[in-house]
Amino acid sequence: MKALIWLGLLLFASPVFSAEANQEIESLLSFLKAQSGVVFVRNGSEHTSTQAESHLRMKWDRQRKKIRSADDFIAACASKSSISGTRYFIRYANGQTRFADEVLRDELRRLREAEKRSS
Repeated sequence: MKALIWLGLLLFASPVFSAEANQEIESLLSFLKAQSGVVFVRNGSEHTSTQAESHLRMKWDRQRKKIRSADDFIAACASKSSISGTRYFIRYANGQTRFADEVLRDELRRLREAEKRSS
């Protein structure tokens, strides 16, 4: 009986990861991967958009239990190095640079606005 009570408490206390959150994160990763001609800078090293997508996916896989939304994903995985604390940034072909989390937040806003319009 005690085991059932504990199981119920654990299930009740565990946040639910929604299909919508999963879809938003997958969309953000696809968006990042599709960025041609950009350089993703992580800890001073330059990476392709494909490498960036792979790295952020690995971080997501490792932290999946903590992440409940696309906003959590951006904050926990796509904003900065968990080792050095240095922010990630994206350099475009024209030389412009933006922090990666800002780029992904803008894309997430765009995705959500498009979803609202289509509903």
